[in-house]
Amino acid sequence: MSFPHRVPVRGEFLSPSLPPRWPCSAVGVRCLGEEHDPGMDLVALLKSHFLCHLIFCYVFIVSGLIINTIQLCTLLLWPVNKQLFRKINCRLSYCVSSQLVMLLEWWSGTECVIYTDPRAYPKYGKENAIVVLNHKFEIDFLCGWSLAERFGVLGGSKVLAKKELAYVPIIGWMWYFTEMVFCTRKWEQDRKTVSESLLHLRDYPEKYFFLIHCEGTRFTEKKHQISMQVAQAKGLPSLKHHLLPRTKGFAVTVRSLRNVVSAVYDCTLNFRNNENPTLLGVLNGKKYHADLYVRRIPLEEVPEEEDKCAAWLHKLYQEKDAFQEEYSRTGTFPETPVVPPRRPWTLVNWLFWASMLLYPFFRFVINMVSSGSSLTLASFVLVFFVASMGVRWMIGVTEIDKGSAYGNMDSKQKHSD
Repeated sequence: MSFPHRVPVRGEFLSPSLPPRWPCSAVGVRCLGEEHDPGMDLVALLKSHFLCHLIFCYVFIVSGLIINTIQLCTLLLWPVNKQLFRKINCRLSYCVSSQLVMLLEWWSGTECVIYTDPRAYPKYGKENAIVVLNHKFEIDFLCGWSLAERFGVLGGSKVLAKKELAYVPIIGWMWYFTEMVFCTRKWEQDRKTVSESLLHLRDYPEKYFFLIHCEGTRFTEKKHQISMQVAQAKGLPSLKHHLLPRTKGFAVTVRSLRNVVSAVYDCTLNFRNNENPTLLGVLNGKKYHADLYVRRIPLEEVPEEEDKCAAWLHKLYQEKDAFQEEYSRTGTFPETPVVPPRRPWTLVNWLFWASMLLYPFFRFVINMVSSGSSLTLASFVLVFFVASMGVRWMIGVTEIDKGSAYGNMDSKQKHSD
């Protein structure tokens, strides 16, 4: 059994020629003679308690609705000063999305080691970039957000997302005001709308990562079988760890943002010890161990012609597949590992909203209980039951088995790139 390299101190690069091994605790194995800390069990129990989840959900829902309302009011600025509207909504967006990043980085303690070229690292966060990320895990989008947060561009970052997400309360509504790009994954409908949305971002005043999952949907064995049938029919090499990428969305993104975006960041994500991370696990405070391989590819190296761009993307995914195969064999990616420093602002933002909202919440609860009215208490319980079900539904949107059916509907007739 091979072990991945030691996690470097934040911001520290390790020499790839010196591969120290993980301490036992880092890979989830208790060393012989290592003392068991009962306090850790207590903390784990606390993190998984329903009351903690209730507090997180309350702060997220109420603050999110407040922010959505403020965003609605900022529409008055659009015809007067569009760039001011964008800067305000960039920061309002951060207030929402950073709460989920806070859960990942501070509550669950999940750490992501980045493997990258030290010469490219200083450019991250200082340029606009298209981020191509594999789509295999329920929290891969959250790891993408964490990457953007570590480099200070979370508020302005964009994603090419399915249109159904625009109707998800709080996050979907927030995305509308930050000019997120939505698609139906039916190219005849998306050709014009996606291109127009992307062109609007050419004068965006903030730095951003534009995240795109070229596979179109999350990886499952069933989807993979269908995808490889399509690859065989098109004479393309088989992929073991990815679905066949959909090239048209990537090509129009590159064409629309050329000379605005400086590079493509090819990001390949995996988790150690065959971990299967979920958003519910993050909410329960479970710590995951992520490794992310990031390659910076100057946009000048991506062909402009659609056919050549499609061939380039297929080659990129063949390379990504080889990196994943190497990771499954050795437990590590190429290049030098580094952990970008964790910024405090996600935690500061959550503490701000918690301090603003929890006092009136607890005061309301105490008044409800002291009233002694059975009808009032029953109404209170019903409201929070509905709220908890709503949050569970939003979490369910991220679950792999709730993802789109690759190969169904239009794709059954023809898998359109």
